[in-house]
Amino acid sequence: MTVDMDKVMAFVGKAVADVGATFAAGNVVLGHRLGLYRALAEGPATPEELAARTETTPRYVAEWLAGQAAGGYVEHADGVYSMTEEQAFALTDPDGPLYVPGAFVLATGIIRSEPRIAEAFRSGAGVGWHEHHEDVFLGCEAFFRAGYIGHLVAEWLPALDGVVGKLQRGARVADVGCGHGATTVLMAEAYPASTIAGSDYHDASVEIARKRAADAGVADRTSFEVASAQDFAGTGYDLVTTFDCLHDMGDPLGAARRIRAALDADGTWLVVEPAAGDSVDTNATPVGRLFYGASALCCVPAARSQEGGYSLGAQAGPAALRQVATDAGFTRFRRAVGTPLNDVYEIRP
Repeated sequence: MTVDMDKVMAFVGKAVADVGATFAAGNVVLGHRLGLYRALAEGPATPEELAARTETTPRYVAEWLAGQAAGGYVEHADGVYSMTEEQAFALTDPDGPLYVPGAFVLATGIIRSEPRIAEAFRSGAGVGWHEHHEDVFLGCEAFFRAGYIGHLVAEWLPALDGVVGKLQRGARVADVGCGHGATTVLMAEAYPASTIAGSDYHDASVEIARKRAADAGVADRTSFEVASAQDFAGTGYDLVTTFDCLHDMGDPLGAARRIRAALDADGTWLVVEPAAGDSVDTNATPVGRLFYGASALCCVPAARSQEGGYSLGAQAGPAALRQVATDAGFTRFRRAVGTPLNDVYEIRP
């Protein structure tokens, strides 16, 4: 075998960047947990000054800041560190339309399960969503909720034919796979005449969703149950939603059939899934890499742990989603809108 060492070193350079990014992930989580980003956004600081703001130790903070500057997450000049408006926008507001640290909390939480995932690769068994470290649930909420804040009410729901009018007048909505209830709460806040029924198979998440709804003052128009996507309660819904969860289900066709049966004759199924094309080649992008990585470590194992044992994977693409919808008896399928991270589909009977 003849090896081109220039190509080898180019590949090693990629690997070094990835290892650096792996360590960087843990440091972003530290910035999130300790409030380091938020404190630095208050104004430029030396390590000693930032440590004083956050009640942490200057030596640790100095090393953290140096790494953050090397990675382009903060700025540095003459021993003083600062953040640009763009960095602060992405890194400091968990209630804003973008919160990057949430993705790192999710990713590092998933990686904690690597030994169990390795065994699942050998056995073919699954690893349930509920079996992961709690950071997976908290990080998922923190990261995805920001995107929902930025897009759900302003863009995604208005892109659906006639749905906003129903919501304004008073619609019945089922939010399937609701997790901690971020989307349930957002819809209830935006459309007070409507009632939103959230469901999730993970009982601990449902408990948190109830608390989130109560804290937001929308408990009177929301309800939550522990149920799978194949057996959630109710019929005659004007809208059923599945946000970033269909690909995690062990029986997505069974879920689609249950949703079809639960919808009113003129109802709509809103499907939000990771942005994807229909082939590995079309998904060979930074976003595709991110989702394939998460899918191998979390999404596919979660689906294989459930009854049915099938998984679409996080990069299923529109053709696979259309097939599920068609097989379930839906006749209308279209991509309504999207973002760099999500595709939003309108599916109707």
